[in-house]
Amino acid sequence: MSDEQQPPKIEFPCENYPIKVLGDADSEMHALVLTVMERHAPGFDETRVTINQSSKGRFQSVTVWITATGIEQLTAIHTDLRISKKIKMVM
Repeated sequence: MSDEQQPPKIEFPCENYPIKVLGDADSEMHALVLTVMERHAPGFDETRVTINQSSKGRFQSVTVWITATGIEQLTAIHTDLRISKKIKMVM
């Protein structure tokens, strides 16, 4: 028996799945996030998107809530977001 704890399994489809993107604070980063989400999770609720600025205003986080349909979708979202140098982290 292993002492390592296994991460929880996600059951798909998974409604209200949050994706948080951290990057440079500008409108291009925000627009990129929305474009990628629309490509991979069409019809996501844009009214639930939240944007938070860092204390010095240099960075921002954008949180989007989607219905995750599978690992392939989440991998594609992560890959498309990480192409941009403006994106620092995707969670």
